[in-house]
Amino acid sequence: MSTPTRRVRSLAAVAVLAVLALSACGGDDSADDPFSEGEGGGDTIVVGSANFPENELLMQMYAQALEAADVSVETQPNIGAREVYMKAFEDGDIDLLPEYNGALLAYLVGEEGVPEDVTSPEEVYDALQDELPEGSETLPQSAAEDKDTLTVTSETAEKYDLAAIPDLEPVAGELVVGAGPEFRERFQGLVGLEEVYGVEFEEFKPLDPGGPLTVAALKDGTVDVANIFSTDSAIEVNDWVVLDDPENLYLSQNIVPLIQSDAVTPEVEEALNGVSEALTTDNLTEALARVQVDKEDPVVVAEDFLEENGLL
Repeated sequence: MSTPTRRVRSLAAVAVLAVLALSACGGDDSADDPFSEGEGGGDTIVVGSANFPENELLMQMYAQALEAADVSVETQPNIGAREVYMKAFEDGDIDLLPEYNGALLAYLVGEEGVPEDVTSPEEVYDALQDELPEGSETLPQSAAEDKDTLTVTSETAEKYDLAAIPDLEPVAGELVVGAGPEFRERFQGLVGLEEVYGVEFEEFKPLDPGGPLTVAALKDGTVDVANIFSTDSAIEVNDWVVLDDPENLYLSQNIVPLIQSDAVTPEVEEALNGVSEALTTDNLTEALARVQVDKEDPVVVAEDFLEENGLL
């Protein structure tokens, strides 16, 4: 393990210990806020991640690539769903996030909805530029893509003759769907499924966003339909069926660095562009399988990826 990688890891550990210490003391309104002490500052870039394995892996890729360029870095993994980590970003507690262009655009436009003619990676990226929080920007996006999906077991697909999301409409009233809690209120969740496809499920089970709880629930039959990310190795391992999305409810989801503009320097831009250029859907899926299936440390997997692509 390289010294820079150990430093990223140790900084994250220090951050966690600091939060625990504050919680133990009590009597401090900021005790439950991991950002209350203003981590980072100066020239240090704080890199955050959502609360699912792939995003943490991407965070490690970004952080280690920056450290290799002699940029001071701290990490904040597993912050939560987009509603949580974007607040931290907009508050200035996070400087950099691995994001997904379509999901971020849908979040930022809210109830207004993404225009129907905005579907391709380039169209989504261009539309995103008009919606970004003040003082932030996106660097060039990667060809690598990880889309939301509705996925079922092969047995469920055969039983109900399911190949695409519209096929759910006549049978959804008999089915249970599982996803992260925010899926209930998002347009790219239950709201859009009803509005775009007329799909209303018998029950919604709030689990985790494409994480192990959702995967396990689909596997053991607790849910019949699951919101799982397209790069998840569980789809291939279990021979599950991803339902086609003919109305493009789930937009292009290319991976893109979202960064505070005042954190962008030539060194930062070159390091992050290197990661984006190296990423493909296939090699990201392979790297994620090492984390999800082989239970390897994302710190190690990220370091191997960067070394294999000449970025360390």
